[in-house]
Amino acid sequence: MTPPDFWAKVTDFTQTTTHEIGDRLLGAFGSATAEQKADGSLVTEYDKWSDQELRDRIHQIFPDHGVLSEEAEHILPDTDWCWVIDPIDGTTNFTRGIPLWGISLGLLYKGTPVFGHVYIPSIGEHFHGFWPGESGLNVPKGAFVNGKAIHPAPDGPSGSHFFSLCARSIKVLQKPFPCKIRMLGVATYNLLTVASGVSLGAVEATPKIWDIAAVWVITQAAGASWVNLNGKEAFPLTIGKDYSTFPFPTLVTRPDLVEKFEPLVKVIF
Repeated sequence: MTPPDFWAKVTDFTQTTTHEIGDRLLGAFGSATAEQKADGSLVTEYDKWSDQELRDRIHQIFPDHGVLSEEAEHILPDTDWCWVIDPIDGTTNFTRGIPLWGISLGLLYKGTPVFGHVYIPSIGEHFHGFWPGESGLNVPKGAFVNGKAIHPAPDGPSGSHFFSLCARSIKVLQKPFPCKIRMLGVATYNLLTVASGVSLGAVEATPKIWDIAAVWVITQAAGASWVNLNGKEAFPLTIGKDYSTFPFPTLVTRPDLVEKFEPLVKVIF
């Protein structure tokens, strides 16, 4: 059982912490120097600082919770509660001056996300949501941006509606597609565009756990469907497993559009 004020504590913590760290990161936006990691992605001193700052604050406020993070802790710990951190999602955008990048915090219970928070500092948008699933927890309901409830758009696919790709899913364009294509360069926001009604669908070919833990909650809480394109369930995670190179190919769309979009994006897997 969680204490009566637990979820208020979680939401207040994530809102305040990501906002304060985001303010610091805005000062370096567009001017940070990046180096390439072994997997080809970029990292800056600000990714490392943000990762450490988030871990320190979690350990201070939630000392019995574990942490899984992009820049430091890749192995799922043996704790009921575990935070999954992406200190800067969209580092390339961050370094090149493109104002779409974010800070992502997902909270797992026994290996499955039940809460997510994503902050996009440059546009001042805080997304959060709750998804109890089969946890048995008494969890609040809904998905929100800046406190306002969000839902997928009710429209049908057309040439004036968006579908969002990641950089590794451009094979989708080998055949005609029923929507306008967008490519945003930040996995969390890419998938959140479906939750907030901006896009009718979005796909990520090779996201890692820190890219999806928070948005897995928020998108489903908003009413979208999460499709694992490899046919395997994403959660629960496995204690002791190293998730540094493990991909989660994903389609997010409205439930009634899964049959239309899934065959079109299967080509990426």
